[in-house]
Amino acid sequence: MTQVQTHDRQAIPGIKDMLAVSSGKGGVGKSTLSANLAVALAEQGLRIGLLDADIYGPNIPGMLGVHERPQADPQSGRIQPLEAHGIKFLSMGLLIETGVPVIWRGPMLAKMINQFLFNTDWGALDIVLLDLPPGTGDVQITLTQSAPLTGALIVTTPSAIALEDVRRGVEMFRQTEVPLLGLVENMSAFSCDQCGHQAQLFGRGGGAQTAELLSIPFLHSIPLDTVLRESADRGEPAVRSQPQAASSQEINALGQRIAAHFA
Repeated sequence: MTQVQTHDRQAIPGIKDMLAVSSGKGGVGKSTLSANLAVALAEQGLRIGLLDADIYGPNIPGMLGVHERPQADPQSGRIQPLEAHGIKFLSMGLLIETGVPVIWRGPMLAKMINQFLFNTDWGALDIVLLDLPPGTGDVQITLTQSAPLTGALIVTTPSAIALEDVRRGVEMFRQTEVPLLGLVENMSAFSCDQCGHQAQLFGRGGGAQTAELLSIPFLHSIPLDTVLRESADRGEPAVRSQPQAASSQEINALGQRIAAHFA
């Protein structure tokens, strides 16, 4: 990949910081974490935006329980993001009918991402989180080349296969000169509601070991919690609807760490 210089990126008026939430592979809970982390940061008093940059598989609207179509300002023509749970957000899932696939090649993806970034009236925000699609494809390249990213978060499970893909994501952000905040291990352990036994369903300690191997900070472990999944299915972020849950508490702690980093 060609090294990208920071002067290739355009500032977005009113937005202080932009944090990419990335994963090397799908199925690691990145979107669920992105939605809950955005709400957790807003609960701490920050002005937060969330851009669902997964054009092919947009899940954020369902997780936030909002399916209205965003409107354009009649004067400026700029897209007006929707608001839910204390955050502003935008997603391709708000622009297409449920179940309709997006069958686009790279140039169309890049055009849509640029519309979301530069033709949207985000207003004044402290942090915009970008929920990236898995991997290192066209959307990631467009964002790292054009968006003023001030940090990136890598999400993984302890699974050895998932951790292999972490290396690719880390290298992408390094080559594109995006600062890496660190690694978050999701689905780290499952605690039985009946007996309290903890099971390491996806392995043990892989996130911390990989972070050490790649010389990036290991930020947090988020447990495999049915509350997180059930809340997402209902369109109610768990950090707000069930803040006492183990996963909610850990995501709130992660949010505090991220807020301190960007303070």
